[in-house]
Amino acid sequence: MNIVEAHDVTKLYGDFRALNKVSISVKENNILGLLGPNGAGKTTLIRIINHITFPDEGEIFFKGEKLTQEHVAQIGYLPEERGLYRKMKVGEQAIYLAQLKGMSRQDAITKLKYWFEKFEIASWWNRKVEELSKGMQQKLQFIVTILHQPKFFIFDEPFSGFDPINVNLLKNEILELKKNGASIIFSTHNMASVEELCDDIILINKSEKILEGGLREIKNQFKQHLFEVVFTASTEVELASLLPNDFHIESIAAYDNVFTALIKVEHTSANDLLTALLPYVSIQGFQEIFPSMNEIFISQVNKMNPMNN
Repeated sequence: MNIVEAHDVTKLYGDFRALNKVSISVKENNILGLLGPNGAGKTTLIRIINHITFPDEGEIFFKGEKLTQEHVAQIGYLPEERGLYRKMKVGEQAIYLAQLKGMSRQDAITKLKYWFEKFEIASWWNRKVEELSKGMQQKLQFIVTILHQPKFFIFDEPFSGFDPINVNLLKNEILELKKNGASIIFSTHNMASVEELCDDIILINKSEKILEGGLREIKNQFKQHLFEVVFTASTEVELASLLPNDFHIESIAAYDNVFTALIKVEHTSANDLLTALLPYVSIQGFQEIFPSMNEIFISQVNKMNPMNN
């Protein structure tokens, strides 16, 4: 079952079309990467799901029902922009935001104390928000986003302002949310994080959806039949002379008599490559090389933006 669905959502700002008949589905217990360059329409779609703005055409459904404000209360939304009152004390602000989500003050305090200790910001409880670093403010916003324990989250650039240690901390918490049954929209420009966290991806460019599917399925769709072969040989070999015309050596490097070759396989199989090599070399490693999400992102966006090529 899909927890959230958007059907042919269109949004206009005057003559500017921010979204053009975009449809998405977020599966239960799944992390969906919502990707696209700046200005593609991602934030507009997120705001529509949160009832911050409304579509000109199309509909949003939550657990099979047309989205209402009551459903929005069941969403944990971490925006890219800071949404904190800078003059308020950290603890009181966190309690206030928790109460807006329907929590009692005492329940909020109990859970906040736990998360403040876990995220190592307990000593800042009585300090003003404006005294927090960018990373600490992001920790605070993450805590109040998840505190009321919804089953659906939207994280928009959640690692902004974080050092690698705290990025890893949040990644682990996001994976723990999924482990406990949550569904998540994860919007980011960091393709390495997409590869680590996401089950499915949707790529939006110039207001339209241009790519959609499972992460593995998409990487397989754009593979170039490249294989990395690590091998040793008892005598010097001229690799090109051993391979039929269906195999093309893209690169080869040697270190202490261990060779690493990148070979493109055309009109044949990986088994045929191994069969051609095994009589002459000792295979130490063999793997297919798939394109990164960064490469796929750039290639697909550039198709619609020829000036970038």
